[in-house]
Amino acid sequence: NLAIASLLVGSASAFMTAPSAKTSTAMNAFTVDNMPGALAPMGFFDPLGFAEKADEKTLKRYREAEVTHGRVAMLAVIGFLVGEAVEGSSFLFDAQITGPAITHFEQVPDGWDALIITFIGASEAQRAQIGWVDPADASYDQPGLLRDDYYPGDINFDPLGLKPEDPEELD
Repeated sequence: NLAIASLLVGSASAFMTAPSAKTSTAMNAFTVDNMPGALAPMGFFDPLGFAEKADEKTLKRYREAEVTHGRVAMLAVIGFLVGEAVEGSSFLFDAQITGPAITHFEQVPDGWDALIITFIGASEAQRAQIGWVDPADASYDQPGLLRDDYYPGDINFDPLGLKPEDPEELD
């Protein structure tokens, strides 16, 4: 139980936003040179050269996709670990969900899948309203345009209050 709690608390930092200042110059200067995540010894890791051909808006969309998919993958790992740890002992569904975690979703009673899909859809709609330009306001040749003042991944979700208030602390 302590190991699972440690994993959950440790993974909460994945949902904090990347370091950024809330000024327009930081938002408008989103380039390969100043993107967070370039760590020694690799530096900026782009083996296929996608960033070389991307303008600022495309680069922001790439980073948004990268952060979002990373978060989903981390939640999936936590789900597998928790599913394996509570197998047969959970108060949910009368503890009848058994076997490897990969088969747990198939054993969930009918109706729950619709609830899960509704929750995911609502979460995605909220994220789209925060980060994306309304399609009615965007040009037809710019689908998926992010807002100029939106930093990829910053959906203001910090339930544990881990994000520092001072932008200097983020650096």
